[in-house]
Amino acid sequence: MIPGFGNLMQDVLWCFSQVKGTIDIGVTEADIISTVEFNHTGELLATGDKGGRVVIFQREQESKNQPHRRGEYNVYSTFQSHEPEFDYLKSLEIEEKINKIRWLPQQNAAYFLLSTNDKTVKLWKVSERDKRPEGYNLKDEDGRLRDPSMITMLRVPVLRPMDLMVEATPRRVFANAHTYHINSISVNSDYETYMSADDLRINLWNFEITNQSFNIVDIKPANMEELTEVITAAEFHPHHCNTFVYSSSKGTIRLCDMRTSALCDRHAKFFEEPEDPSNRSFFSEIISSISDVKFSHSGRYIMTRDYLTVKVWDLNMENRPIETYQVHDYLRSKLCSLYENDCIFDKFECVWNGSDSVIMTGSYNNFFRMFDRNTKRDVTLEASRENSKPRAILKPRKVCVGGKRRKDEISVDSLDFSKKILHTAWHPSENIIAVAATNNLYIFQDKLLLCR
Repeated sequence: MIPGFGNLMQDVLWCFSQVKGTIDIGVTEADIISTVEFNHTGELLATGDKGGRVVIFQREQESKNQPHRRGEYNVYSTFQSHEPEFDYLKSLEIEEKINKIRWLPQQNAAYFLLSTNDKTVKLWKVSERDKRPEGYNLKDEDGRLRDPSMITMLRVPVLRPMDLMVEATPRRVFANAHTYHINSISVNSDYETYMSADDLRINLWNFEITNQSFNIVDIKPANMEELTEVITAAEFHPHHCNTFVYSSSKGTIRLCDMRTSALCDRHAKFFEEPEDPSNRSFFSEIISSISDVKFSHSGRYIMTRDYLTVKVWDLNMENRPIETYQVHDYLRSKLCSLYENDCIFDKFECVWNGSDSVIMTGSYNNFFRMFDRNTKRDVTLEASRENSKPRAILKPRKVCVGGKRRKDEISVDSLDFSKKILHTAWHPSENIIAVAATNNLYIFQDKLLLCR
């Protein structure tokens, strides 16, 4: 077990740490957070929003003068990753919204990350500068060219200290490879390639080649009227560079091996749970669509999220999941109204903790759920500014379905469906979580971390 990870209910008391974002009642669409991702060390935390911006937060180092600020994340860099575009051939607007961010492992002093909107993936380099060159021969201090006739001696330029500046520069732009909207990007464990997936195709890219990608999955039928499913998410295996999975709107997961053929139109494994005929309804196909798929850190398990549940699959057992967790089963009776307000199409993500022992995913009313795989206990917590006092312990929330409501419970009819937790992230080695609630980013920590 990774140090710092314990049983969810017994050892961990989740405390409020920080909230980033404005308190304004009127939230602009551009400020809504659309993705959250820790880097491999957990020292950096990146968010992308619907306005095409990427904001990177850096964890503060422990200070003897300010011990209470241990582990706080503060803004490290902000940059505009994507701009709105227009496809004149198809007369379509291309939104600037950041769909996904993926970090590359750090190889030197700089950081690298991938960000994507609906059509274009970009590789960004984020680096620091704390020195500037001075004493040029052909330029003055303002950068203007000097008159060569006025140069009487040869100077050796020197580096002078300056205020720290963080620069974000686009190193690669991977464009024009997707006809449909990109929903996933995943960095391969060889760190030379990555894949991007849209509704019908998955492409494999080399980081050094921007004008060419390799199509590894294509489920587009010859006649689009025969289309029955679309790709919803895809991810590489964390250790085996030849293996990846992708999920579909039919609730199935396919595991593919790139060693078998160049085009992975035949899967190596097919994961599907037989449907219970007694639960069949008009909404069955919609709620069975998988919105997220994640390999465990160990690579042994796959986690999937559909509208009502989180499922854990063993790679060695394809016919049914080994674990099923009900996220908000109390909404089953509300599916008709959720269909009418389009909430039934919301795409919730799911994450593992660093030891693969706890699962986290979002719900409505700014609730998020955690499931302990060892003890089989679960808890519902809330991301709210009302609970945003420093080190305030989060109180578990309960939803009342019918009958008499207790004092600390909330009625299912009182849930606010406009407040939803779609995007979450878990620190790779500590009990620190980041939860995106509309335009606010909440950071919660284990109480033991705050008191150390």
